[in-house]
Amino acid sequence: MSTTRESLLDIARRAVSGGVSILESRRVGSVSSKGDRDFVTDVDVAIQEHIRRFLAVEAPHIAFLGEEGDHQHHRLDETAFWALDPIDGTSNYIHGIPLFGISLALFENHEPAIGVISMPTLQREYYAASGMGAYRNGERIHVGTSSRLSKSIISIGDYAVGQDAAQRNRPRLSLTALLAARAERIRMFGSAAFDLACVADGSTDGCVILSNNPWDIAAGAVIVRESGGVVYDSDGSAHNSSSRHTIAGNDLTAKELVALVGQAHAEAG
Repeated sequence: MSTTRESLLDIARRAVSGGVSILESRRVGSVSSKGDRDFVTDVDVAIQEHIRRFLAVEAPHIAFLGEEGDHQHHRLDETAFWALDPIDGTSNYIHGIPLFGISLALFENHEPAIGVISMPTLQREYYAASGMGAYRNGERIHVGTSSRLSKSIISIGDYAVGQDAAQRNRPRLSLTALLAARAERIRMFGSAAFDLACVADGSTDGCVILSNNPWDIAAGAVIVRESGGVVYDSDGSAHNSSSRHTIAGNDLTAKELVALVGQAHAEAG
């Protein structure tokens, strides 16, 4: 791992730490609607602005993509850019459910190379960089070793809201039914970053998120890969910034999940 990437990982961790300070010191003052059952708080905006300004000073040569406000999708064409979700799990945060956190990734040549996820109410910091391994609170982590779904806990992403939600939820509901008949247990945490972090540290054995927003997924994808896991799109190809869906686990569980997602889409029509 190069000195440059080490320094960028340090910058990312310090950026997220500053965001955590805001998250821990402020209460929600305002909640605004971004769409059907999709919300943003003033704290989301404050964290994003703080981290954006910090990164502009510490790494001014790298572009920035944030979830809130101007998404700046043209940043996806940049050679290197940061992708930030200032509060992943905003609905959990608004309702006082302690499964929310900050997720920051660095993309290099369209692949996530650095990831930091902080879950402050759980006092957990996950981080990884390509070739360095994955860590939780400074301790090396590894994916679980389950070899079959009947002994696996699998988390799934939120159901769809907004336009065409009923149609987009058909494969999600079909997948839920398929997993209910096969997995040891199903969980829905309400935070894509936490879904992937739990796969990385072996708390769960796999996750399926039928979406792929870079600010939600990228940090967790790096952390899973560096913990010895794999991340696929639903067609079984290696996951990247243009993937439609996100499926993670160890090599055995992830392949089973890819097959089930394909079956769920076929059943949903």
